[in-house]
This record gives sequence, structure tokens and C-alpha cells, in this order.
Amino acid sequence: MNAQLQLPGLSVNGRSMRAAIVDLDGTMVDTLGDFHATLNRMLPEFGLPEVSRDQVEVRIGKGSEYLVAQTLRIHVSDAQADELYPRAIDAYQRHYADVNGKHSDVFPGVLEGLQRFTDTGLVLACITNKPTAYARELLRQKGLLDFFRAVNGGDAFARKKPDPMPLVETCRQIGIDPAHTLMVGDSQNDALAAGGAGCAVVLATYGYNHGEPIRATAAAAYFDRLDQLPLQLPA
Repeated sequence: MNAQLQLPGLSVNGRSMRAAIVDLDGTMVDTLGDFHATLNRMLPEFGLPEVSRDQVEVRIGKGSEYLVAQTLRIHVSDAQADELYPRAIDAYQRHYADVNGKHSDVFPGVLEGLQRFTDTGLVLACITNKPTAYARELLRQKGLLDFFRAVNGGDAFARKKPDPMPLVETCRQIGIDPAHTLMVGDSQNDALAAGGAGCAVVLATYGYNHGEPIRATAAAAYFDRLDQLPLQLPA
């Protein structure tokens, strides 16, 4: 973007936004392929069949612990899943370290949308439920890391989204009040976290929302491409 151009600031219902906190999986990067590949490396170690992409997609969004626990339950009883879980999560993390970024792609419009946010003067942070080290590495691989002043994964705080703690603490880190911070996500988890923190929220129509229609979740706006999100939004 030409440095001489001055974009209007981002606002929600007339309230100016000074920062945007952006979710990673399903919002910026399509990581379904990474999760699918990792689980199908893990499951044979326990004598369990592979899973389909559709089975994985509806279980994304609440962190790797939830994903692994619920995937085990596709094939075994709750009691057996609980017994297998400690070894399964260790195996999953081991395989994910090797798979991370190899089967994923940045969604169309994300790079341009982040640049547009930056050109409006917004401070950007990333919050995700995946471990911070994996999040930073994925953002680095995809050429997105330098946009963000802070990157916080599911291991950064005592609680994960949909709890508001990650948003509240990240706002404190970057020095901007939640009332002037926009949450950009793709799921009900993001909306719940934003509501609890006092942030406005906008939601992607293409992400992972546990198989439920995203427009059933209240938001200031919904977007098909991040670079097409209006800069002036209603409440």
C-alpha cells in the first residue's frame, strides 16, 4: 500500500478501534490438513483407524487437548479414551511438531487484510488455543509473524478461549483497553471470549465452528475475506 494514502480508522458503532486480536486456525490459516495428518499419524500407534477430514473439522477450535480427547471417542468408550489420553496427547504433540504448516494454507485475503489493518494504525496481536511455539512457527512459515506485536497460544495463560482471560491479558500486554480492541475470529469460542472481555467481534464465514452456522452467533459483522471487512461497522 502507498504510504502516502491515509485509510480511515476502524470503528464499531462509532467507537474507534485501536487494536485487533486475530485468531489463527480457521481465521488466518486453513490448518485442517495439519490436524488431519497429525491425528492419522497418532491413531495407528494405538491400533485405532484413521479419521476423515470431516470428523476432524467439527472438533477443531478448543485446543489440541480437546481435539485428541474427542477423536479418541470416535473409536473407543469414554473410559478407554480417558485411559489412552495421556499417551495420545504426547504422541499428537510429537507428530504435530513435524507436520506443522506442511498441509496448511493462508486463506485468501488474509495477508491483504492484515496489511490494511496495519495501514489504519491498528496494533495487531494473535491469540490461538494451539501452543505458542507452534503458533509462532506457523505464522513465520506463512509470512504473517511480523504483523503481530504479541502472539499468545493456549499455554500462555491459565485458561483458554472461550474464557476471556487470553483477550484481557493480551490487551494488557499491548496497552490497549478491550473496549477499543476488535476480536477477529471464526467461531462461537471467539465470540464468547470477546463478549466476556468487552471486545467487539467480527467472524469469518469460512472457518471452523464445530459444524454450526456461524451467522447464528452474534457479531458486529461477518466476512468472506478479511480484506473486504468494512472499516465502519455497526454494533
